Amino acid sequence: MTTIRIIVLFVFAALAEIGGAWLIWQSVREAKPWWWAGLGVMALGTYGFIATLQPDANFGRILAAYGGVFVAGSLAWGMVLDGFRPDRWDIIGSMICLIGVAVIMFAPRPGAA
Repeated sequence: MTTIRIIVLFVFAALAEIGGAWLIWQSVREAKPWWWAGLGVMALGTYGFIATLQPDANFGRILAAYGGVFVAGSLAWGMVLDGFRPDRWDIIGSMICLIGVAVIMFAPRPGAA
């Protein structure tokens, strides 16, 4: 159950952070209404709260692992919403990042229950 919780929280965090950044990008760079940026700021704040729900108590570990999720999630977001087509190096790089996430979050640690 803990593994599923970690994964679900990372997915929701990615949606909030990448979505928030995308909304601000759209407002500033693509001439969308100013309130899109306001929604983006709220989504980014939501991301910060979601990260605190992770079961691991180490801020640095959670944010480091999330960095890998962010890389892969950003490429996927670009594909779905902006028509971006990653090349093989984008895909290989994001796979490496996700392997890093798995190592950081799920490697056995001394003293862990």
